[in-house]
Amino acid sequence: MGIPEEVRAVARRALALPDDAFLAECEETFFVAGGPGGQHRNKTESGVRLLHRPTGILVTATERRSQLQNRTAALERLRERLARLAHRPAPRRPTRPGRGAKERRLADKRRRAERKAGRRGWE
Repeated sequence: MGIPEEVRAVARRALALPDDAFLAECEETFFVAGGPGGQHRNKTESGVRLLHRPTGILVTATERRSQLQNRTAALERLRERLARLAHRPAPRRPTRPGRGAKERRLADKRRRAERKAGRRGWE
């Protein structure tokens, strides 16, 4: 059901690492980003792609003309994705209505039934 606990544990461990050790676990590639930004952006490899090898999560950043700024943005995105992966939602437990709720519901049903019965002309 859902994400295996081992993957969550790997994500939690990776989030605790400092940036340099965290980057050592990643495969970093640079590419020509393209798009608006002029000649500088279209001719340089300013796009950054980070692959976190242990979990297989891949993120890219191409919105800046600077490779360093894109690298920082990709690192932030990767940490956010790992944080979402590491989060374990609280287990949901089925509940039943309490005694007061049951009594209110039954009283409302009784009032409705009496109102409908009053509409009938033969009683």
